[in-house]
Amino acid sequence: MRPLPPPAGWPTGRRNVGRSVDRLHTDRLHADRQRGERLLGERVDELLHDERRHDERRHDERRHDDLLYDGHRHGEHGQGEHHGAHRDGGGRHRAVVDTEQQDARGEWLRFAPVQPLFRALAAQRLAVLAYHGVTDHRSFGAQLDRLQRLATPVSLDAVLQAVAERRPLPPRSVLVTFDDADRSVLTHALPALDARGIPATAFVISELIGTERPFWWHEADFLARHGGRARSLDCGHPSQLLRRLKAMPDPDRRRSLHELRVSADRRPPRQEQLTPADLLALRDGGVAIGNHTQGHPCLGRCDDDTVRTEITGAHEALTRWLGEPPIAFAYPDGGHDVRAETVLQELGYRLGFLSDHRLGPRLPSHPLQISRLQVDSTTSTRRFDTILSGLEPAYRRWRRQAVA
Repeated sequence: MRPLPPPAGWPTGRRNVGRSVDRLHTDRLHADRQRGERLLGERVDELLHDERRHDERRHDERRHDDLLYDGHRHGEHGQGEHHGAHRDGGGRHRAVVDTEQQDARGEWLRFAPVQPLFRALAAQRLAVLAYHGVTDHRSFGAQLDRLQRLATPVSLDAVLQAVAERRPLPPRSVLVTFDDADRSVLTHALPALDARGIPATAFVISELIGTERPFWWHEADFLARHGGRARSLDCGHPSQLLRRLKAMPDPDRRRSLHELRVSADRRPPRQEQLTPADLLALRDGGVAIGNHTQGHPCLGRCDDDTVRTEITGAHEALTRWLGEPPIAFAYPDGGHDVRAETVLQELGYRLGFLSDHRLGPRLPSHPLQISRLQVDSTTSTRRFDTILSGLEPAYRRWRRQAVA
């Protein structure tokens, strides 16, 4: 009985059959990799679903109410707490949920096939990390240890020298910065930085120095949750308060804050701020001091006179306390403002920092518009790696474009 002939197109001969099998194996591997990457993307998308709704508030609510909720709880017994106390109820739950979502995303992105490529590209970029205080000193210490192993920490003076000499910073350069400069920069950040010999920069809200006033966004949230009302806020849910206040013209924001203070059932707890002596201690410890305006308004919502007053007022106060004028500025709320840049140039500022969650060139092409990466002291080391590499910021931007 003669064997049936092979189907049309079927390879004949041992060599051709072997090639066909190899091609089939390669195709399957390629398909498996594509399917794996697709599943990875879908999983990350699921983890980002809730976080994406909070992107507009990540600058201020990432460490939402570190003081206020716990301060209120103890304040009922006559014990006002300063910033850094533990959060109760809703504040703690919301922060834990947000952190878990962000770290879960970092766990997946850390093993993405493109992470090595992003890490290699990041070696030729400048990473400026923007913190807002230190709420977890152990995690912060682990992040600094990571920087010592993977990066080249540089000082503000090193960045200034690179700009002046038109010479790029070393590969893998990282500058550590702090916005708002609450007391945790002195009590938690400075000892950790000093122990490792890592320089940093703290940007100061001048009208809070030497006071016990809370940050205005913490105060507004506390007042709204304790009966405070304002006509312009239309009694919306407190979770939307910050976004709506930031969207107002600055005079309306200030008036709404006043109405909240008058109508609230309780006054917000006191928050001990840095003093002029503390600023000198930070500078002596290797933490440069920069300007973050007088009261941290959204400059894009201010008129020209207010923009100038906010910058020059803080500049004069810092010059008086430090004995020398500051040369670096961080834009409140992270956005660039052309009018502010003009004032900075007039005052002799050399460096200006955004909060746009991007890496920048090792030789900044626009010294008054240097990009920064937003990071928190509670960030897991795996997610920290994806932020340093630029993969996590790139994925965020891609997600916004995809949703839009």
